[in-house]
Amino acid sequence: MAITSGDGYAVAQLSDLGEGPGIRKVRAPLDVTAFGVNAIVLPPGYETNPHAHERQEELYFVHRGAIEMRFGDGSRHTLEEGGLARVDASTIRSLKNVGDGESVYVCVGGADGYVGRDGVAASFEADASSST
Repeated sequence: MAITSGDGYAVAQLSDLGEGPGIRKVRAPLDVTAFGVNAIVLPPGYETNPHAHERQEELYFVHRGAIEMRFGDGSRHTLEEGGLARVDASTIRSLKNVGDGESVYVCVGGADGYVGRDGVAASFEADASSST
């Protein structure tokens, strides 16, 4: 599957964004404009460099494998598949693959607050009738 864009959406597979270990940039290829988002593939035993941010709060989601998160206060927490962690911008953090195979996590970052619940009811029928 290749990256596919339509009227107001884009879809892709992780493999469309690169191969092997490393960062898969998601924001630009899928034209995400409201927040930053990347998928990261770590080989077994690899640990990222410690870092923090000036403004951006981040949310980490472990898609595959097991990741140990180390924080500036010295604590360590292991997140397995489905695990989540929210980290303040100024909090120092690093991530280490503590599994036997590649680990994949998604990191979403943003600043300036939550916009609130802004969902509205919609109908696919309206789309179908307007296209005929």
